[in-house]
Amino acid sequence: MTPRGLVGLDIDGTILLQDETPSPGVLDAVAEVRAAGYEVMLATGRSWSGTQHVHEMLGLTSEYVVCSNGAVIMRRVDGEWQRWRVEVFDPNTVLELLGSHLPEANYMVELASGERLYTGRIDEWSPDSGRQVGFDELGTRPVSRVVVVSPQHDEADFERVVAAAGLNEVSYAIGWTSWLDIAPQGVDKGTALERVCAQLQAPRDSVLVAGDGRNDLGMFSWALAGGGRAVAMGQAVDEVQNAAGELTGMVEDGGLAVALRTLL
Repeated sequence: MTPRGLVGLDIDGTILLQDETPSPGVLDAVAEVRAAGYEVMLATGRSWSGTQHVHEMLGLTSEYVVCSNGAVIMRRVDGEWQRWRVEVFDPNTVLELLGSHLPEANYMVELASGERLYTGRIDEWSPDSGRQVGFDELGTRPVSRVVVVSPQHDEADFERVVAAAGLNEVSYAIGWTSWLDIAPQGVDKGTALERVCAQLQAPRDSVLVAGDGRNDLGMFSWALAGGGRAVAMGQAVDEVQNAAGELTGMVEDGGLAVALRTLL
């Protein structure tokens, strides 16, 4: 059955609070929107291993999940999740550039299989389905993403590093102040949602997406270009708020629930 519309939701800072609990009212609001005929799905920067439990917590039955900032699309087939589409790139040039500018940072790559290789663990970032390797091993196979974690650097530092390194062959997003996420060129949440929307034959002008980070800018522009809606959370930085068509409340105040109920 063709859905009434497609709803694509970021997780961190949109659905979940910092302590991994749901934003106020979000569970009920998601259930109400689904009951009204909308396909509600996740579109996150998280890898699948960190996403599946959120999908289950929300009680979602969507066929697709967008992970790794659009580089991975999961699809449920006969009750089993499959890596339906995975975009990869050769990370060597990126790693060489960033390694020379941020030698003290921790690095992680996600392989096409979903396995993650990382150089070091920190409290805020501890991959489960992964193994620790030396920096040189990170670039031995194509990857769907490169993540750089450097707590001693802030957002402005990362912006300077990106400019100095000349990262023009990849897509990247600066997340919380110590996180840089790099995807294949031209890949973001919007490109992945476009594929899903076409598969579902969902009307483009009935799309709603919601998020709070720079990695949501791609899906904002995609939704707006098709006549749909893009909602920024109240705590989002100015760049993200300005790119959205609408602004809702902060995540701790139940902003997503308020936005979702405008569909009813």
